[in-house]
Amino acid sequence: MTYSIETVGKDLYIDGGWRPGSDGRRIEIFDPATEQPIASVADASVADGIAAIEAAHRAGPAWAAIAPRERAEVLRRAFDLMHKHKESLARLITLENGKALGEARGEVAYAAEFLRWFSEEAVRILGEIGTAPSGTNRMLVIRQPVGVSLFITPWNFPAAMATRKIGPALAAGCSVVLKPAPETPLTALAMAALFTEAGVPAGVVNVIPTSRAGEVTSAMLKDPRVRKLSFTGSTRTGRILLAQAAENVIKCSMELGGNAPFIVCEDADLDVAVASAMVAKLRNGGQSCTAANRFYAHKAVAAEFAKRFAGAMREVKVGPGMQDGTELGPLIHGGARNNVARLVDQALAGGARALSGGKAPAGKGSFYEPTVLFETRDDMPVMREEIFGPVAPIASFESEDEAIELANRTEMGLVSYIHTRDIGRGLRISERLEAGMVGLNRGLVSDPAAPFGGWKQSGIGREGAHEGILEFLETKYIATSW
Repeated sequence: MTYSIETVGKDLYIDGGWRPGSDGRRIEIFDPATEQPIASVADASVADGIAAIEAAHRAGPAWAAIAPRERAEVLRRAFDLMHKHKESLARLITLENGKALGEARGEVAYAAEFLRWFSEEAVRILGEIGTAPSGTNRMLVIRQPVGVSLFITPWNFPAAMATRKIGPALAAGCSVVLKPAPETPLTALAMAALFTEAGVPAGVVNVIPTSRAGEVTSAMLKDPRVRKLSFTGSTRTGRILLAQAAENVIKCSMELGGNAPFIVCEDADLDVAVASAMVAKLRNGGQSCTAANRFYAHKAVAAEFAKRFAGAMREVKVGPGMQDGTELGPLIHGGARNNVARLVDQALAGGARALSGGKAPAGKGSFYEPTVLFETRDDMPVMREEIFGPVAPIASFESEDEAIELANRTEMGLVSYIHTRDIGRGLRISERLEAGMVGLNRGLVSDPAAPFGGWKQSGIGREGAHEGILEFLETKYIATSW
């Protein structure tokens, strides 16, 4: 089995088989580098969504009854298959997402690690036993699969966002329905076939791309057989889904928007800070919820940091993701590019200076130049909105308290970044930041073994780590005596 653009299934994957949408509609998929169509996939209707729920509900009990070791082995085979087909999966990601091929290879490796990690966690679902304080009975606590789980994933990491949810769900004994983003359904459909090749039984994993997300997901959330919702996307959409899930009191995990601050203290190693900033800003072209969104540098080093950062950004090779040497591909589509351009233009009109980039290059594709803006103000939209592009606005601060106040001045709280040579100071600031994750002298925080998630309106729950599998388990207490 291969997973190329030519061979990957392009219909809905329900109950272990491929089928067209019930009303025959299709979604056209475009290459962001050329803006040309590359494929079309079936467009799921409400009826298709309910059929997927039915398949998952039917397959769930048998999968939950399988020994944890056997579930673990299936996940481990899926991990091995992802590495075996790393190149074809990476090319598929680049075709529909646009990211540079080297970065797509990195995503496949990262996505596979969730399968290996949760294959190991599958055999560590532990219970507890104790004696009631009164001495009248014993207290047994066990954990059981939550049931049918609905996943809604974004386009920015089409493989990793799928495995980060499917891995723990399968390890826990749950069956799943995945609704991938309509911009990048091919990778999700490839993953469906890969899980089947690994030995996942029919109906346990179902994949239904749709352009009618609101209509289809609303209907599925009204189905009482759905007991878990895991969503990665915007805070605005997350609020809507939470309200809908509340009607049936569905257990929810939400990984929502970010507005990550990047703090450069006056004692920071600027070479390390710039290298870290490049990673934190340019992963997936800045189209990541963990991307550093606003940079605060102490006034003593702000100009030098901005100069070095801009110099590094000017060296980035921009081009089609499939092209040799490309480091930064296009944004996902023209609308995303136009939004980035709007934020930059507003900042420039308000007095910010572009030290690098500052515009979209001429020609085909949704490209935008790597951009450093200096002397931005905290009231500018580019500092307030999630940029989702290769743009780094820099402002200065004078004291540690001011930096922390600026960093926390947002409704978001996913990740923050700090650079300082004083580890005590770094940890002190880390404790005061209102974020679920902190990169201390690092520009990359994501790891399958770490609890990923945010505070405030950046989310609910955690993905990865041991906490990730607990999101798919219900706790049951049994009172007994012997």
